[in-house]
Amino acid sequence: MALTEVLRVKVFIKMQSHLIDQCAELLILKSQTIAIAESATAGSFCLALSLHPDAGSYLKGGVVCYSACVKKDLLQVPQNLLDRFTPESSEATLAIAKGMQLVMPADIHVGITGLTRSGGSETERKPVGSMFFCGLKGATVLFNTTSVFQGDSDEIIRQATTFTASLLITALGGGSRV
Repeated sequence: MALTEVLRVKVFIKMQSHLIDQCAELLILKSQTIAIAESATAGSFCLALSLHPDAGSYLKGGVVCYSACVKKDLLQVPQNLLDRFTPESSEATLAIAKGMQLVMPADIHVGITGLTRSGGSETERKPVGSMFFCGLKGATVLFNTTSVFQGDSDEIIRQATTFTASLLITALGGGSRV
């Protein structure tokens, strides 16, 4: 790995840590709890939030719903929604966030789905790297957005984790998105 690549990775990790810490501090400051349903990121955002020393004050837990059957069976996402829009879509992401509201009480529920590698529902309009994010506070949609990231699976997951933190920071009134 070239020196410039090593430095870029170190800067990215430091930036990610800063955003996760800022997100955690805002959850604490606002006395908000969070529960997370993650598909493509497979628990990475929940893990990142759990590393804060005071995680127990805001993190309720998470569900890895990588398989569509977990979305359907545990989070009660209707099969016709998965068939119509695919498990990697903004519609499915909203549905898994709503499903988390049924599974785990919290102030904020977040859903993350997407395509970190080929073999899913990618198309020309939805390429690998497409990630979907939804945050709910009760019936209020805090965010429901899509972003396309570049890189290998690990890089896409890192970017999605950081992006989720930035979405929550904005939703909690802590500044603008990255």
